[in-house]
Amino acid sequence: MDTLKSLLEEMEQEAQTTEKMLSRIPDDKYQWKPHPKSMTIEQLSTHIAELPTWVSLTLHTDGLDFATVPYEPKKVSGTADLMKLFEDSLADGYSNLQKADVSTFDKIWTLRNGEQILNQRTKAEVIRMTYCQIVHHRAQLGVYLRLLDIPIPGSYGPSADEQGF
Repeated sequence: MDTLKSLLEEMEQEAQTTEKMLSRIPDDKYQWKPHPKSMTIEQLSTHIAELPTWVSLTLHTDGLDFATVPYEPKKVSGTADLMKLFEDSLADGYSNLQKADVSTFDKIWTLRNGEQILNQRTKAEVIRMTYCQIVHHRAQLGVYLRLLDIPIPGSYGPSADEQGF
């Protein structure tokens, strides 16, 4: 299977699971967090919803410097807004990936904070890292939901909630 086809299929598969997870967040829990060092559900879920746009960012730039482009998360007022943000982010990432010039996949992309290099990989590796970030933060959100006694959807098979445990 070629790299582009593989990346598109993986994006579609992870998007389905991510959509199920994000849709479970109750509107009254967006300011909740499990620990003072943790993000709120709003911060975490917004980050998850925005991550597909990193595919486009990776394809159209040579890197990102947090010193010159600080992260400013979108604001959502509830799950309907969150789902719209995810839908728009996913459409952006997917459409840009569909049109990607695969000859650029081996070019180096750099994540930095001023002079400090945080990560340097090929564009194809950064796209995969973006998917891994979605899965990682989605798992964090699953813990948040579990602590709030909200049923968890399955990711790669049925969850304990779906099996009736």
